[in-house]
Amino acid sequence: MTINRHLEEFHGLPAFDFPAADGTSSRAASLPAPETVAWRIAVDAYDSKEQWEDAFARFLTAVDTQRVRALIVGAWSDVYDNGPDAVIEALVAARDRLPALRGLFLADIVMEECEVSWIVQGDVSPLLEAFPALEEFGVRGGSQLVFPAVRHERLRSLTVEAGGMPVGAVRGIAGSDLPALVALDLWLGTSEYGGDADVADLEPFFAGTRLPSLSRLGLRNSEIQDDICGALASAPVVARLEDLDLSMGVLTDDGATALLSGQPLTHLKKLDLHHNYLSAALRTRLLETLEPAGVLVDVDQDDAESDEEEDGTVWRFVAVGE
Repeated sequence: MTINRHLEEFHGLPAFDFPAADGTSSRAASLPAPETVAWRIAVDAYDSKEQWEDAFARFLTAVDTQRVRALIVGAWSDVYDNGPDAVIEALVAARDRLPALRGLFLADIVMEECEVSWIVQGDVSPLLEAFPALEEFGVRGGSQLVFPAVRHERLRSLTVEAGGMPVGAVRGIAGSDLPALVALDLWLGTSEYGGDADVADLEPFFAGTRLPSLSRLGLRNSEIQDDICGALASAPVVARLEDLDLSMGVLTDDGATALLSGQPLTHLKKLDLHHNYLSAALRTRLLETLEPAGVLVDVDQDDAESDEEEDGTVWRFVAVGE
């Protein structure tokens, strides 16, 4: 989980901060070869003397962008009030200057700059349309996120990190044709912060027919984690997965029991269930069932905590909400 610190690497490359306009960056003296790093372009989220698109214009001048393979969009000005429309427009306008771009992450913004559920997003599909050779795409923030159904021939990895992912965006991704996609990671979140999808909206992921290359699936950080596990118990997509990530959500013994009672999971290389509300007996059962088959199982409870009201009502929480 990376929302508390900036990305240290992306698309297999170390992250490098493009120097600020005033030259205060400690690494401003020299720039690396364009293809050797993932370039992070950001401005001060609160008191910027420069707009993000101005910083990007400097980047286009200072770097041989024909060789750039990965870009990380950091904070833009007044990120807590403004969406990334101008950022997206600037990137799309520069498409011909970035022919080698294969990795793009939108909103590498940490909590000191803006809480994840307060990051205002927008329609991100123009980025996929502008960069048909893109292989990895990541987005942080679910507020006002728009992700209509698209077809993209080359995309291999798609990540959306949110405290609440709107149902329209979930349905858009579910309806997308992504024949090359190997890894899908969606943080569905909680209804309190706009995560209003239900298990029926996830059915295309369970079927997997639009994702013929998928081998790593993450449907996590969800308050309906038990329902997701119940559906996955008989989902066709599971048989061809190597990694299944159902972590960070409100997973109880009901959901884990449904998984164990369904189709075999012993073909998996990894099953990630960390941040859970499982009993010790259920955690032991998972380990004893799957580890002998060579499955790496993470059932660490981490910081998952329940709150109990005086009337006996128990409240459980996803790992990333606000």
